[in-house]
Amino acid sequence: MINKLLVANRGEIARRVFATCRALGVATVAVHSDADADAPFVADADQAVRLPGNTPAETYLRIDAILDAARRSGADAVHPGYGFLAENAEFAAAVTDAGLTWVGPSAKAIAAMGDKMAAKAMLADAGVPMLPTWTDPAEVTAFPVLVKAAAGGGGRGMRIVRDAAGLAEAVAGARREAAAAFGDGTVFIERYVERGRHVEVQIFGDTHGTVVALGVRDCSIQRRHQKIVEEAPGVLPDDVRAELHEAAVAAGRAVDYVGAGTVEFLLAPDGQVHFLEMNTRLQVEHPVTELTTGLDLVRLQLLVAEGEPLPVTTTPPADGHAIEVRLCAEDPAQGFRPATGTLHRFAIPGVAAEFGPARGLRLDSGVVDGSTVSVHYDSMLAKLVAWAPTRTEAARALAGALAHAELHGVATNRDLLVRVLRSAEFTAVDLDTGFLDRHPEVFAPLLPAEQLPVAALAAALSGAAERRAAAPVLAGLPSGWRNVPSFPQVTRFTVGDGEEIEVHYRLDRTGALAEWGRKGPLLTDPVEEGSSVNTELPVVELVTATPGRVVLDVDGVRRAFRVHRAGSSVFVDGPDGAASLTELPRLPLPTAELAAGSLLAPLPGAVTRVHVEVGQRVAAGDLLLTLEAMKLEHPVLAPADGVVTELPVPAGGQVETGAVLAVVDPEEDPQ
Repeated sequence: MINKLLVANRGEIARRVFATCRALGVATVAVHSDADADAPFVADADQAVRLPGNTPAETYLRIDAILDAARRSGADAVHPGYGFLAENAEFAAAVTDAGLTWVGPSAKAIAAMGDKMAAKAMLADAGVPMLPTWTDPAEVTAFPVLVKAAAGGGGRGMRIVRDAAGLAEAVAGARREAAAAFGDGTVFIERYVERGRHVEVQIFGDTHGTVVALGVRDCSIQRRHQKIVEEAPGVLPDDVRAELHEAAVAAGRAVDYVGAGTVEFLLAPDGQVHFLEMNTRLQVEHPVTELTTGLDLVRLQLLVAEGEPLPVTTTPPADGHAIEVRLCAEDPAQGFRPATGTLHRFAIPGVAAEFGPARGLRLDSGVVDGSTVSVHYDSMLAKLVAWAPTRTEAARALAGALAHAELHGVATNRDLLVRVLRSAEFTAVDLDTGFLDRHPEVFAPLLPAEQLPVAALAAALSGAAERRAAAPVLAGLPSGWRNVPSFPQVTRFTVGDGEEIEVHYRLDRTGALAEWGRKGPLLTDPVEEGSSVNTELPVVELVTATPGRVVLDVDGVRRAFRVHRAGSSVFVDGPDGAASLTELPRLPLPTAELAAGSLLAPLPGAVTRVHVEVGQRVAAGDLLLTLEAMKLEHPVLAPADGVVTELPVPAGGQVETGAVLAVVDPEEDPQ
């Protein structure tokens, strides 16, 4: 019997496991890096052990440190979560050798499926259909192909290559990224199927010989080959579903599988099923299976680890439909560039349950208000899941909750997720792994650009209300009121990558909005003939304004805006979308001027490679250097034709946000 469980992981999966342990009466132990000392998962555990350091290599990837933490805390079992050491056969064996209960499949099964090439050969012999696969780039005979990491998943170490010219660089980059993420840079190459659907089967095995399929999930909506929208049950013909179940169970039986696992497949447009890989762990998307089957998969993991038989031996019928989205700290408009910083507010309306069964909305979150999003770990903040009797209802409820969430402090992919869920193609189940590439319209922010001035006005009026509420004298007078009207009040903001917008407004003696206007690029830039952009300001009447809420009548339609301030940052959530603004000081201090053509680090990281030299002429879009941050490589490209005049950071150098990585002078004469 398991009495005290150590979770060798962090974030929302640690909190998820702890939630089931609390329900079962199992004591819990967290391990944490220095960066995670104040993280919510640490507070959720009964005990916590520090792993000195911050990077995964210093902390969550250290087998010796985790086993020592189990010994010191008195834990008698270890759950690996997912990622880090979850699919490390050496770790599973070390836990068992230490006399602890391992909550997962055997080290032998992990090793068999962890060697993806050997796994493909084993299952091909069993008749499971496979894609053409190569280990030597020189042997590739057809394109396009996909370069994949042999030791891990999650989209890391994956590259699509469409011609022979790009293969060598793709293989080299995949090896570096795989080595950084999994400690193993081995890669292989397989044929890439255009417009294929990524589907997978949740399987479970016990020590009594039972292996059962718990249904199919569709995980086709992906970015950077990493899933961001998942659903169960997958919308499939019955014969394809049966084929998937049969193949997945056969894969599990081939390695005497015990515990939770996922067998992943690619479904080609012609209906052909191709095995991809088997993940020997609990998946990020397991909640959609829980909500449609009524099973607690973590509870089943613990029961099986204790030697109990599975309480379910046949595939349960799906009850309703569940859809999950991965809410990540990243900017989709900037190539999904990860974002870091302080999460000032994290509030999602209508959540029925956290980390457990819910008829409605379920939230599995690794963050709370005030959490720090670190450069050291994955960008996923939380998973939001909606269950409903039908797929349409689930998608609508999930999109609505996301649209009304307050996510303040770091950029997120929220708007993109809402647009995907509301798209006609998603509704029609017109899905495949290239969905985002074919639908650039989903990258547009929910708040239209022409509505940003009204949001900025709400921010300005909220600030005025806050100042009046704090005024020591004459607090009842309207902000900026004069007996004889003169100049309006002016509040300046920046939005996006520094675009400035200026709001002008004047209140009359009753506190009503007497006039308002705006100034800045959003207003004064010329508009091409025939453009649909509306440059006319709407007629606005002020209904109420408090520090946290502003209600405006905009062209006869009443709109309420929630306003939250954190220092100079102002977050405005309205009925049509959210705006993140930075209020500028009225008397700004002088700052140093950067050289023209300076390229700045978007987040802290390490320069892994420098591809050019000082004095080299480059063209717009040329790769200058590569920055590694949050487990991924980020290319830094030349913004225009010119000459490289500075490369202040060598390969291997560490940089902070805003550091100059390179300078490209477009005026430099190559002669």
